[in-house]
Amino acid sequence: MDNIQPEGKKQIALNIVNAKSKHKGFGAGSIDLNNVSPVIIDGGEAIIDIGAMHAKSKVEKGIKFSMNREDVPNGRQVWLVWVAVDRSPEGQFYGGITACEMWIDTEARRGWKILADHVNKLDGALKRKVILEGLGDAEKAALKALLISHNEDWWNASPEALRAALSE
Repeated sequence: MDNIQPEGKKQIALNIVNAKSKHKGFGAGSIDLNNVSPVIIDGGEAIIDIGAMHAKSKVEKGIKFSMNREDVPNGRQVWLVWVAVDRSPEGQFYGGITACEMWIDTEARRGWKILADHVNKLDGALKRKVILEGLGDAEKAALKALLISHNEDWWNASPEALRAALSE
């Protein structure tokens, strides 16, 4: 979740190219994903899994996903949480946080998720929204513990709405 780039390296960003944009070189018209980290919550444990940025987290590898929930009758609930880090003159803080549901059946190598929901929730986190509907108390506690242990100063500087959403 740190936004530290090696000296002399260009920052990586997702370019937005459409009929209206006039792309003019590296990083023009881009969304910067360097300040977003994916967290996977599985079995009450929250871990940062950068592979989830490309749907290649540890729990997603080797899984064939369907948009039909009935295709995964024996799955377990897994959450992908997008955490956006923002900066103010006082320093960095957790600015946006959104949760996306998945169901994974590791044995059958099948899973369910709505990719559009994952993309929309990523966008929500980038826009500094707090959307945690569906997360249970155990998942919220695991996520809160991870965020605090990762950087307690960022947690303390986060908006009250974000901290309250994980303390309910």
